[in-house]
Amino acid sequence: MSTETVLTNARLVLEDRVISGSIVLKDGVIVELAEGNSASGVDMEGDYVIPGLVELHTDHLEAHYSPRPGVRWNAISAIQSHDAQIASSGITTVFDCLRLGSDAGDGFEVGEMRAIADALAEARAENRLRADHLIHLRCEVSAADVLDHFADFLTDTQVRLASLMDHAPGQRQFQTLEQYALYHKVKRGLTDEAFDIFVTRRQAASAQYSDAHRKVLSAACAERGITVASHDDATLDHVEEAIGFGVKLAEFPTSIEAAQASHKAGMSVLMGAPNVVRGGSHSGNIAATDLARAGVLDVLSSDYIPFSLIQAPFVLADEIEDLDLATAIRLVTSTPAKTVGLDDRGSLTPGKRADLVRVRRQTGIPIVRSVWRQGERVA
Repeated sequence: MSTETVLTNARLVLEDRVISGSIVLKDGVIVELAEGNSASGVDMEGDYVIPGLVELHTDHLEAHYSPRPGVRWNAISAIQSHDAQIASSGITTVFDCLRLGSDAGDGFEVGEMRAIADALAEARAENRLRADHLIHLRCEVSAADVLDHFADFLTDTQVRLASLMDHAPGQRQFQTLEQYALYHKVKRGLTDEAFDIFVTRRQAASAQYSDAHRKVLSAACAERGITVASHDDATLDHVEEAIGFGVKLAEFPTSIEAAQASHKAGMSVLMGAPNVVRGGSHSGNIAATDLARAGVLDVLSSDYIPFSLIQAPFVLADEIEDLDLATAIRLVTSTPAKTVGLDDRGSLTPGKRADLVRVRRQTGIPIVRSVWRQGERVA
């Protein structure tokens, strides 16, 4: 049975401007937009209506599945809890990060991420989910067992994105041992001697495995049409390497030089929305707002705070004189969708999926009032 919904008296955020008008949804897609109010329909009371947010990199599911060290929550329950928070933050498409590759006492065992992926497929089949969930494989290329983990996903069509990461100390995200010590020594309660052993082991593993694993994983992704992302590129050599691997998404570059080179090479440069909201990086690297001012910020990710993805575009539009709201909203809608080949969503355009968010915001933190996925109210 055909269903039609009309939303009127809305500030519609298009890709290049904001208009006051109405939007018509039918059978899960957008069929019409018009300036001016409709004679009938649901009154949006002057609130913004924007496309549903597209989230490419969030570790949030992992936090629900393993909420404390050594604790493993029921996967379906963890997924539903994660999904509810994602949808209520205005995210209608989410790439859930699953971590592949482990070190002694760190990471997940082979088979655990496969079980979560199976639970995601089960939850989707049972219509438990509000948002559209896809999979992003975070591949720790310096881990000896990363290819064993990856083998569990060779035929999984849920996988649409894979990032090549190396968190070994002394390079990329952790260019100094001071940064690394804050992240690992204090967090793990290591003695000086234990920390030195930990660092030496991580650096040796990176030297032994990283280059070979990047080549194998990027080739496997190219063969299957999976978008490849680099991670924490810091130098021009890192960017050149990424170009050679066919990378389309440069996640969290740690220097302005790497971000500029990645953007110039046609990659979408992704930074964390929490970085924008906080006013800087939690690990002391470059601020996302500086990249936006330089015109080389393309995509935002909520990373570890789902609601930051709806908040950050308003912060950028407020703080950067030459960046308007329509441009800021593209960072969380159309550009991430295009980067991973999801051409059916990401903008308020007739023929696109009716993934929409109603947002009220006069000043300060925005309020998500309603969310629709494919024309169905989900939050």
